[in-house]
Amino acid sequence: MAMQTVPYIWMNGKIVKWENANIHILTHTLHYGAGVFEGIRCYNTACGPAVFRLKDHMKRLEDSAKLIGMKMPFSVAEMCKATKELIRKNKFKEGYIRPIAYYGYGKMGLGPKGAPTDVAIAIWPWGKYLGEDSVTKGVKCKISKWRRIDSRTVPTTAKVCGYYINSILASEDATASGCDEAILLNTQGNVAEGPGENIFIVKKGVLITPPLSAGILPGITRKSIMQIAKDNKIKVVEKNITPADLYKSDEAFFTGTAAEVTPISVIDGKKIGIGRRGPITEKLQTIFYDLIKGKEKKYLLWLDFV
Repeated sequence: MAMQTVPYIWMNGKIVKWENANIHILTHTLHYGAGVFEGIRCYNTACGPAVFRLKDHMKRLEDSAKLIGMKMPFSVAEMCKATKELIRKNKFKEGYIRPIAYYGYGKMGLGPKGAPTDVAIAIWPWGKYLGEDSVTKGVKCKISKWRRIDSRTVPTTAKVCGYYINSILASEDATASGCDEAILLNTQGNVAEGPGENIFIVKKGVLITPPLSAGILPGITRKSIMQIAKDNKIKVVEKNITPADLYKSDEAFFTGTAAEVTPISVIDGKKIGIGRRGPITEKLQTIFYDLIKGKEKKYLLWLDFV
């Protein structure tokens, strides 16, 4: 499907036309992968466009940059302000937001010193990441032959551009096998996450998700779902999950900015629970979809209205 465009992109403090948002072929991060980025969503509410947990996402961007030794030239507040400005300039109602910080043109070789740190924010319309039907029917997954990158080799809590070759390989392998998405194990053989999503299972009414020590990205949607569950008297446990735990779970689902809350119906050909969205997944999903539309007063602080 062709990418939908908008008129403008924000680059290094200036708003430029979409078609003019270009970089040099010798941009350092293009060659070596040392950039950081975020995925954020904007939703159209009764009170106009609202960005879900904008400050939290920009803070994670800043934290990711620190973890790879990159100095951000813009503050969290400046990045939030720029995002809202870009939404207004594009008369944007709903879709995806991609901030990225990367080493630009001016230096080759592994060491980035001497290359500028460039920052951009792009927005575009983007629907359900794993398909509209996935919201109720769920997605078919396979445990990938590729392992999640290890926290002893790189800081896995950072959202770094270069890491995503790991995700691409896992995702492409899954789709080539007739599945919708992959599930990656870590080097210890426990469940880590999807290529671009965190994962939860439900067993006997308890919500279980891998801990950060499993080498996962600290997802903002993950954190939100954990809070919603606790607020609704659903017990939440962070602990290691084995492949056997996955197969025997009553329900399973992905969370993420792009995936939002997506049920998992099949793993490695084995039906999970009833083979579609389960009751706890549906409850959490319903609250989540209401709150991002501004219908849950308790969570209005998670929305940054433009």
